[in-house]
Parts: sequence; C-alpha cells; structure tokens
Amino acid sequence: MNLQVYVSEILDDIRSNGISALKKYSQQFDNYKGPFELEEKEWNIDDEILQEDKNIIDRIIKRLENYHSKQIKEDITYTNEYGSMYGLIKRPINRIGIYVPGGRPLPSSLLMVAIPAKIAGVKDMIITSSPKNGKINPYILYIAKKLNIKEVYKIGGIQAIGAMAYGIGMKKVDKIFGPGNQYVNEAKRQVFGDVGIDSLAGPSEICLIADETANKEYVLNDLLSQLEHGLESKSFLLTTSKQLYDYCDKNRIERYLFDTLDECAEKANEIAPEHLEIITREPEKIVPLIQNAGAVYLGEYTPVPAADYFLGVNHVLPTGKAARFSSVLNVSDFMKEMTIAKISKEELLTERYLGIRMAEIEGMNQHKKSMEVRK
Repeated sequence: MNLQVYVSEILDDIRSNGISALKKYSQQFDNYKGPFELEEKEWNIDDEILQEDKNIIDRIIKRLENYHSKQIKEDITYTNEYGSMYGLIKRPINRIGIYVPGGRPLPSSLLMVAIPAKIAGVKDMIITSSPKNGKINPYILYIAKKLNIKEVYKIGGIQAIGAMAYGIGMKKVDKIFGPGNQYVNEAKRQVFGDVGIDSLAGPSEICLIADETANKEYVLNDLLSQLEHGLESKSFLLTTSKQLYDYCDKNRIERYLFDTLDECAEKANEIAPEHLEIITREPEKIVPLIQNAGAVYLGEYTPVPAADYFLGVNHVLPTGKAARFSSVLNVSDFMKEMTIAKISKEELLTERYLGIRMAEIEGMNQHKKSMEVRK
C-alpha cells in the first residue's frame, strides 16, 4: 500500500469513527491507552529540569521575542481623491495546533512556532506530541507553561493531525504548524482545506559558499551539522578554493569548484537551499546575487546551528527547492489579512462604468445590475 492511500485510510477512519479510532491508533503507534489531554498533575515537571536549563530557555525566549516583535505590521488605510476609504486590515488566527515530534523531542521547534504566534496575537494554542512511556517531554511542558499554552495532548503521528483537523478529542484548530516525518507530512497535505497548514517540510539542507579566506574547520563542521538530521539530509559546498574543496571530501557532502563567487551564487540559486551560509572575504557583497534561500547566514561566526537554537531568527524554513516561492516562518503566518473599503457615492457613480463593462464581458448580468441600480 502506498503512503498516500495508507494515510488516507487512517484519516478517514478517524473522521468517521472519532475517539474510538483515535484510541486505536494511539495504542497501535504510541503504545498509549490513557487520556489524551494532559491532566493537571502532569504539569508538575519543575523538578525534572535543571534550573540552568530553565534559565537558558528563558533567555532564548527573550531573544526570539525581540527578533519577531520587529515583524509586526500596522493596518493600512488611506483616503483617495473621492473621499473613499481603502485598506488592508490584519487579524490573528483564532486557534492553532502545534505538532511537536515525540520520537526525538524538539523543544526548539515549539519555540519557533509558539513565539511568533503569541506576538501575532493568537490566543488559543494547543500542542500535540507522542508520549514516551506515557509522558510528554518535560522541556516541551516547561515551554508550554512559559508561553501560557494550556492544552497539551498526548497524541502523535497521523492521528494527531486528524484529531486537530477534524476536532476529535479536542476543539478543531484553524491551522496546523510543526515538523514531522513522511506520515505526518502526508497527513498535513491531505487535511489541507479542512484546516490551514504551515508547509510540507522535507529533509534538512545546508549550502555553503566559501572562498580561500574561510576557516576549513568551520566550513567542514557546518556542512556536517545538518547531515545529523538524517540520511536524507543534504549538504552542498560551493567554493573557489581547491584546498577547501579537497579538505571537505567527506561522505554525503556534495562539492562544487568554481572560478568565481558569482558562479557559486548562481548555483546556490539553482539549489534554493533551506540554509545558505556565506563565508567569504566580503560576504555582504554576495547577498544581492542571492534570490533563492530560506535563510542566509553571513560570516564565519553565524553557523546554522546557532540560528537553529538561540540567535532569535526563525529556523522553520522552506526545503526541497521551495525557497523559490516560499518564505521563512514569521509573524504574518499567524495572521489573516482582509481588505476593507468604504466607497463614496461620487466615486461609485463616476467609476462604475469600469465594473459594468467587465460584468458585460463576463456575462454577469446581476453583477451589472447591482452597480447600475444605485442612484
């Protein structure tokens, strides 16, 4: 059975049979039989985390809040020569679901989603995550408490996506965020329309442009860092240095040797990587040449892992060449934009001939009458 059919059958079962199907798949995939929503006593995890770790998380939260708070944009309204008002107004999404993988818990991913959501004004956030030995990772719960997320559910995998999308065992969400494996990705793809989704994340990628000035140890370790995510992760070196090219001759690192940095940039745009590091004599001069990348990190002291964890920039990025048309997760992903207009009588009567003729072209007679009937 192929992946699409497999996931579809599970989602259909959950939608049709509700909580009984959810319990069945939780027992099958998570080896869990208990209640889904976290009980009050399970929030008592303070003794499970070192105070030093709490301080680190608190500091990272402040850095993320500082960066993302700069992304808030005001509503736009203006008045034209007729005295009519036009604009674009923004509202936060009402309720979001955050999927946090439970196999290898990723508290940093929860931070990257929940903080811009909070800054956008989302009031209602929930977390779903696979329980391990019946429990949710304490770091995930500590972050949830810090960010005032009150609903956490011990559900993972396809069944978690179905539960959030269809409102099984919980109130339905409006949009789902968070990374997952191929089953979670496919489930998100299939529930799109019932709910919104952030993206379909693929294997992690790093592309690194470097010249002869780059520290070879820095370059090699940065290239290897993203391969740690899994066997499907990708690592590209684009360089003008034969010495560096030879030094990075390691398994799974794809190397390209070019005559100029302009050629390196051209190849980077073709790859459209999730992460792009530029370690050259003057990295800022390469930036105008870059069109396709999820994130760009400049200089030898801006490694991808620093951005993954503590710089404050978001690490939820487009993968699989999606940087050609997609963007880094940001505050606007948690908001909706609505046009607003209040047209004066003078403008409608003066300019309606434009709409009347377009209605005639399209054969929409009632559209035409709606504009013509006004006096």
